[in-house]
Amino acid sequence: MAVDRLLPSQEASDLLALTAEIARDELAPAAAGAEERELFPRKAFQLLGASGLLGLPYPEEHGGGGQPYEVYLQVLEELSSAWMTVGVGLSVHTMSCYPLARCGTDEQRDRWLPEMIGGDLLGGYALSEAHAGSDAGALRTRADRDGDEYRVTGTKSWITHGGVADFYALMARTSDDGPRGISCLLVDGATPGLSAAPPERKMGLTGSPTTELRFEDARVPADRLLGGEGHGLAIALNALDSGRLGIAACAVGLAQAALDLAVDYAKGREQFGRPIIKFQGVEFLLADMAAAVQSARAAYLDGARRRDAGRPFGTQASVAKLVATDAAMKVTTDAVQVLGGAGYTRDFPAERYMREAKVLQIFEGTNQIQRMVIARDLAKG
Repeated sequence: MAVDRLLPSQEASDLLALTAEIARDELAPAAAGAEERELFPRKAFQLLGASGLLGLPYPEEHGGGGQPYEVYLQVLEELSSAWMTVGVGLSVHTMSCYPLARCGTDEQRDRWLPEMIGGDLLGGYALSEAHAGSDAGALRTRADRDGDEYRVTGTKSWITHGGVADFYALMARTSDDGPRGISCLLVDGATPGLSAAPPERKMGLTGSPTTELRFEDARVPADRLLGGEGHGLAIALNALDSGRLGIAACAVGLAQAALDLAVDYAKGREQFGRPIIKFQGVEFLLADMAAAVQSARAAYLDGARRRDAGRPFGTQASVAKLVATDAAMKVTTDAVQVLGGAGYTRDFPAERYMREAKVLQIFEGTNQIQRMVIARDLAKG
């Protein structure tokens, strides 16, 4: 079902039309098979790059699309409705470019950003560790200065695109000064001493590799330090604000796909001589699903429009991430219910949608962390 969108320009409308065509013709037909075989869709990202969709919110002078965040997020939603691995992958790539785009020097941006957002390269975001998930300030991976290089040692966990990314935005400890001792390095994926463990065995998003990253005396040139030593945690948290809006948009895309599937099935499935969509128990369920999808979309668009206007949006990003991902979990679960026994089989994508929805409540900051962020903002008045 086509979403009736309010877009800021004809260019944005054309961009969404292109995205919908790619999602319908290229991504949706390949999604189920690739997820079942756990195949990473690198060609899909190459297609997005060739179509100009890998750098939408970044400046045109560096090869980006120069689009408002509200437009980029709706592109992300459209892609996620066809294939969540691709939508989440684009969101992670965009977040991985953020430290350089926002905190790099002009020389660093001119040198690396065009290639990163031009379509040929794919990024990863290396923040979490086994003992430092929600408590990001507790990370232990070290980056010790050694002449014109940093010597990096440690292990990162739960890294999307681990082992397949061309570059990583790495948060590592450059001093023992607690959260103020963390810095951000732009690491080439082919750096000697950097390796990825075998992918985690996940319940969903099986086409997207999630791995540990191991740094064993990996040498990173000192000119790849972004924003100065000690600024890494602030860079990471700012990137996460934008990244949470991205995950919210992905969640809405997934929920929209589940709603569309449930409506189509309810129109065609007959019991007691009429389509089940005519029964109040089903139609009220579908109505609640539709309300949840539209409310979540409004939440992420509010955050995006504040970001585009240069206003604070961190709390709105947490609200959007919380509302949208909880909605995705409920809507996908209800879609399985509408399909009944058929929803529990792999003949329909409802069960895959439900499995994929769960992780959205966990990464980019668990929904419990989002509640803490929102509550602390309320306490500040």
